Amino acid sequence: MAKSSPARLWLIRLGYCALALVIIFFHLLPLDTLPRHWAPPDLLLAFTLAWSLRRPEYVPALSIAAVMLMADLLFQRPPGLLALLVVLGSEHLKSRASNLGEMGFVLEWATVGVVIVAITFANRLVLGILTVQQAPLTLSLIQLVMTVVTYPLIVVVTQVILRVRRPMPRDGRTSRVRP
Repeated sequence: MAKSSPARLWLIRLGYCALALVIIFFHLLPLDTLPRHWAPPDLLLAFTLAWSLRRPEYVPALSIAAVMLMADLLFQRPPGLLALLVVLGSEHLKSRASNLGEMGFVLEWATVGVVIVAITFANRLVLGILTVQQAPLTLSLIQLVMTVVTYPLIVVVTQVILRVRRPMPRDGRTSRVRP
């Protein structure tokens, strides 16, 4: 009962925002001034999707939108586009969270991979239609592949270190969304 208190829920939600701030901070550090020929994985997207599947109540849509909008502004991307796409993708995963948990990790990984691909290509499509300058396609594809490949590691960190796990039947509640 103490684990489901509103104070603990808000503390964990603030923990998600703090994790996002740490990821953004390290992404903005000027460690190398030369342009790279590869793109690192989008850790913020991977953690958001992992938390959306593990405990949907920990990452409400408003928190995801605020974090991703802040990331859009700080990374000098078109504001709101990627935030909207990530909110839509995470809400889609939240609606399937209970089914994916029962099917196994490989299906979860494949589903998250499809969502990451959809977010990446929808982002590039909208930016292309609006003729906004964007990174080369190869860099976007490298980042997409790196994000999908590192997702299992993100899940391990989420479960082992951050202790964000799927609810167990003994907890007396499930993450199943009921109409």
